Amino acid sequence: IQQDYTALPVDAASEGTNPVPDSLWRRYSEFELLRNYLLVTYPFAVVPPLPEKRAEFVWHKLSADNMDPDFVERRRVGLENFLLRVASHPALSSDKIFYLFLTEADSRLKALNATFRVKNPDKRFVEMKHYGDELQSVISQLLRVRARAADRLYGVYKVHGNYGRVFSEWSAIEKEMGDGLQSAGHHMDAYAASVDDILEEEEHYADQLKEYLFYSDALRTVCRKHELTQYELEMAVQDLTSKKQQREELATGTIRTFSLKGMTSKLFGQETPEQREAKLKMLETQIEEGEELVKERNSECDEFVKSAWVDIERFKEQKDHDLRESLISYAIMQISMCKKGIQVWNNAKECFNKM
Repeated sequence: IQQDYTALPVDAASEGTNPVPDSLWRRYSEFELLRNYLLVTYPFAVVPPLPEKRAEFVWHKLSADNMDPDFVERRRVGLENFLLRVASHPALSSDKIFYLFLTEADSRLKALNATFRVKNPDKRFVEMKHYGDELQSVISQLLRVRARAADRLYGVYKVHGNYGRVFSEWSAIEKEMGDGLQSAGHHMDAYAASVDDILEEEEHYADQLKEYLFYSDALRTVCRKHELTQYELEMAVQDLTSKKQQREELATGTIRTFSLKGMTSKLFGQETPEQREAKLKMLETQIEEGEELVKERNSECDEFVKSAWVDIERFKEQKDHDLRESLISYAIMQISMCKKGIQVWNNAKECFNKM
């Protein structure tokens, strides 16, 4: 599905270049590429999630068709929200590729992924990754419960339409009670019809919860990226340790661990002093380079932890505020809905009293 998004410049960097177009066509896959690029380029950031590509956690009366106009519009709103989230992020908003995504018709992005296992993981990031898993699980369960409740609520409301039909039919055979029954039937019909608007509003709150369902994956991505920086550091340290051990073995002539090189020496004789000296010299150079690399990896890891934890704290504040507001609004909507049901029956009661 192609959708049109108004392109707004994120800074004044476009001065003196081609004019910014009024609108651009972007496919959903292009948004995925943009988000993957941001994940790679800003590994410390909790990158905002995209809305769902296919309809999930919907009550059965809502279409799960990806071409359904209502679903397409909801996804368009979700994609717009993604852009607004990125534009309001302190680091992501100034990215040039993001700017070009909003202003250039041709946007080329590449995705990156990596899998690995570290020996000494940071406990804080392990806990945060676990929290991301639990957050996703809890919100998924909540959305499933909400979908089941919406199904039953739809049935309850529509059954009230039967009240309206029966009261109307009954009014036709009653002379004195006819007007009261007819009025009560109208109230029931209006009540039954109101469920569509109510569940459409509920879907809006469900979309807000889904955003944090997908945010949980963004949170885990930051943790995985930390594992990558830690893994690269550990590999650099391991390589440096190996080089130092080789230097010691060459200097002392003692082979401490089994190696093909050690077995070759035993089979074909020891190296000459000149060969050993040349290898020692090469190892010294490699060790110096290795020490610089370890220092660099340490610095990168420390900088990542510092930047990532600042953004995780920012995300926590945002999450707490957004979910609190969303859940309060949802509760208010449910209370209002219940009051409306009570009012309908009070109106029906008044109609019955007048019979």
